[in-house]
Amino acid sequence: MPIDLAELAAPRHTALLVMEMQRGVAGDLATFPDLAKTCAERGVVDNAARAATAARAAGIPVVQCTAAFRADRRGSHTGNTPFLKGLLRDPAHMLEGTGAVEVLPELADPSDLEARRYHGFSPFTGTSLDMTLRSMGVRTVVAAGLSLNLGVPGLCLEAVNLGYRVAVLTDAVAGTPAEYGDAVLAHTVSLLAARVTTEEVVRAWTG
Repeated sequence: MPIDLAELAAPRHTALLVMEMQRGVAGDLATFPDLAKTCAERGVVDNAARAATAARAAGIPVVQCTAAFRADRRGSHTGNTPFLKGLLRDPAHMLEGTGAVEVLPELADPSDLEARRYHGFSPFTGTSLDMTLRSMGVRTVVAAGLSLNLGVPGLCLEAVNLGYRVAVLTDAVAGTPAEYGDAVLAHTVSLLAARVTTEEVVRAWTG
């Protein structure tokens, strides 16, 4: 069945969630070189920035969903996954107050909201994101960002569990290896969310 994107992502009830588009993830301070390479090759940052610009122009809230760690690691479960154990051998990894946690300049805007988390892999856990969205009358979230390995599927699953409808910008997300990210889009995200391109959503938002 064709997606009625104009209705699904109508500005009056939609927010754009930008997941971890931070300098330490996909920018000049990236600690995930393969992921940063895929983003560059596929134009992920440019597409996410284009979607964010169109959203702001249409009055759609843009929420930067960011991750950080305190120097003392308080508020973070740091030993409950192999992935985190490996990352946090570097005491400076995504440290609050450093350039690594800053939103990429191409995507940053003073009007944006930020939902920062210190624990977990998805933006709703341990943050006020759900209440923030509900306070604005949001019923649909459009997702862009990183990564298709953990964060984006987690965002989709949590959003659906909370009652939101979800659309994912297929050309503004990435995973590593790149082919694995494509498989997640095809076989996991497709069960939870509408898959649309940046061009499609920009057309819907600009009329």
